This record gives sequence, C-alpha cells and structure tokens, in this order.
Amino acid sequence: MKKRAVFGSIACLFAVMVWLLSGCATVFKGTSNNVNFSSDPSAAKVYVNGFLMGTTPVKLKLESKKVYQIEFKKEGFETKTFTITNHVGVGWVILDIVLGLVPVIVDAATGAWYELDQDNINAILEKQQ
Repeated sequence: MKKRAVFGSIACLFAVMVWLLSGCATVFKGTSNNVNFSSDPSAAKVYVNGFLMGTTPVKLKLESKKVYQIEFKKEGFETKTFTITNHVGVGWVILDIVLGLVPVIVDAATGAWYELDQDNINAILEKQQ
C-alpha cells in the first residue's frame, strides 16, 4: 500500500514539474497553426515564401512566429499574392507571467505566444489578358 502511495506522489510531483517547466501556450496551443488555402478556380499551385507547398485546396501547418508571403499560381491566370502576418496572444503572456519566469522563457523561446492572423485564405484568380 505504501508503494502505491509513494508511486502516486512521485507521478503527481512529476506532472506538476512538467507543467511548471513548460509554457502555457507551448503546452495548450503549440508553435504552429493550420492554414487552409483554396482558390477559384481550384488546382492553383500554392507557394509559401517561394517554395511550392501544394495545390488548392490544401491545408498546411505553418509556424506561428513567422510571417509568410503566399502566391497562388495557375496557368492562364494572374498570380495572386497574400501576406500572412502574426501577433502575440496577450492572454498567453499574462498567464505565463502569473505562473512564473520559466513559462515566460519557454513560450518566448519557442514562439508559442504568436498566432497567425489568418487561418483561411481563398484566392479568386483572374484570367490573364
């Protein structure tokens, strides 16, 4: 019976330590966001920061601490360009400050505080003239 109590106490202590040594945003939100890309007409190539990442419709996982230049390209249509920006989620910062220095450091270092400003982008492509 004592072994069970000791094991349970150690497991609880370990769980609390992991929680305290992690940032809230890192644990609950992560460091990336899913972004859906679609176009009209469909089957446009999606370039992220100059790299071909797929054909619409496509869902991509992007790091939330970065800014992205998005291009939709399809033969016979004008290229459409978008910029995906980000912002700091103030709620995560406040929660980390309340919990102490370690969560602040973890979330700041991983970029988990950031959230992308767009999670769906639909490009309406115009025919070339």
